[in-house]
Amino acid sequence: MCNQYAPASPQRIADHFRTMPPADCYRPGIGPWGHGPFVRQTRGQAPGGHREAAVGQWALIADNAKEAKSSARIMTNNARSESLASRPTFRGPWSRAQRCLIPADSFLEPNWESGKNEWWRFRRADGHPWGLAGLWNTWTDPASGELIESYTMLTMNADAHPLMRRMHKPDPKFGPHEQDKRSVVVIEATDFDVWLGGSIDDAKALIRLAPVEVFVAGPDG
Repeated sequence: MCNQYAPASPQRIADHFRTMPPADCYRPGIGPWGHGPFVRQTRGQAPGGHREAAVGQWALIADNAKEAKSSARIMTNNARSESLASRPTFRGPWSRAQRCLIPADSFLEPNWESGKNEWWRFRRADGHPWGLAGLWNTWTDPASGELIESYTMLTMNADAHPLMRRMHKPDPKFGPHEQDKRSVVVIEATDFDVWLGGSIDDAKALIRLAPVEVFVAGPDG
């Protein structure tokens, strides 16, 4: 999973994702329940249609939620891609094709190979921002009527990935291929339109591990 990342700047979002920059401000580094940018396709558009950049809470708010930030602090900033269609929090946005791209200059993951946590930062080798796969939702506060945007970042099993399987603290109860290490899902620029506006089957085909060559990664700082 990913719990810390650096959003791309408004200008880099405009340039790389071919959209107007988001109107609202956001911090240069965010964690769960922080506010960051995401890119979606406006409703009713075919693939290749109009994109817009919005800013919302990085922790998706379910359709039937009673409050924007759960008092139980249930982590919804990441969504397991294997259970999008069944998890109550995510199945509505997934079934409605409310898919988005999360523009990130970098993201952080913990490496425990030394026996203690060492944060590693991940950037693209080509210098472009990441377009990370996500879902978005618009929720209406039942108390105030306010519309609140939110989004979540998709993850998938990375036990077989040469780089991403090295992240996170291993569980000694399980073998190296049973850890369920997680990776973000990278959408390449050539697939942006399909991810945002294609069918669910089209989107499923894009949920895959990125090749090692795409990454530049190492200890942060």
